[in-house]
Amino acid sequence: MTSRTTLSRRLLLGAAAASALARPALAQAWPGRPITLVVGYPPGGQTDFAARIVQAGISKALGQPVVIENRGGAGGNLGLEAVLRARPDGYTFLASNSSPMVINPHTFPPTGLNPLDLINVCMILDAPLAYCVHPSVPVANATELVAWIKAQPSMIDYGIPASGSLPHLAMELFRSRMGLPELQPIPYRGSGPALQDFLAGRFPVMTDSLSVMAPALNGRQIRGVMATSMQRVAAFPDIPTGGEQGIDDFVVGAWTGISAPQGTPLEIVARMNAAVNEALADPVVRERIEAQGAVVSGGTAEAFDRRVRADHARWGEVARKNNITTG
Repeated sequence: MTSRTTLSRRLLLGAAAASALARPALAQAWPGRPITLVVGYPPGGQTDFAARIVQAGISKALGQPVVIENRGGAGGNLGLEAVLRARPDGYTFLASNSSPMVINPHTFPPTGLNPLDLINVCMILDAPLAYCVHPSVPVANATELVAWIKAQPSMIDYGIPASGSLPHLAMELFRSRMGLPELQPIPYRGSGPALQDFLAGRFPVMTDSLSVMAPALNGRQIRGVMATSMQRVAAFPDIPTGGEQGIDDFVVGAWTGISAPQGTPLEIVARMNAAVNEALADPVVRERIEAQGAVVSGGTAEAFDRRVRADHARWGEVARKNNITTG
């Protein structure tokens, strides 16, 4: 009995040692075949754009094709689920945005999905929001907007692409921070329909990403009174930030980044991070991102992870305080 026990222990120790040796070997040999980048949305949106803008650069840096796999549905949750359950071998990554990563967990019915289980690799871009007014509203900045809303005799409507979306939570955060009375959100099936009604004067105020608002801002069909970025966005230098208007700590972004399944070797995570940063260093890539009204990100995996966790806590608090759910 003793000899069998000793043999079993030796076999277990040997297997553990072999596994420990195999992980660095796997990382050194990686990538040995194409890499799949899952996008939790259909082609054409901001997340798909972000994935495709770095696709060629990552492929060049790593010497293997990067294949985009669109898995749209459930507000990005289907793509998230696919990667949470994928093998952590460095051949499946997720290109996702702030909605499924830090908002959906607080506004959707319980799904059993925890995006904080992912390893966050690198942020690609950060798309600030623009707080805008219809031309009929006689304000030029956020301070005047606050005074105008407070002076109205009835509740102010504002359009949102969906209940529980980032623009929804961001407007409620602004309302709370500025001491505004209750506002009435008008949900739509996407940013496009909401923007159409905004241009038609259906409601006086709307916030969404600068990339969504860009055409109407450039056509002077609406007026931007605040951008939620650290510095003014190069494509819209006339829109002041919140910080410039005395609204501190009001940086809000519809960011997009790349994450990996839990258990992915850290050596692989580091190499993918370097590849994304290399792709983002291309001047053509940077120009295309900035033309969308977004800010080029990049940086370390640790910085991206801090942003994800901070936003997860921030939007969870906003959703709870304002009883915001999907619908």
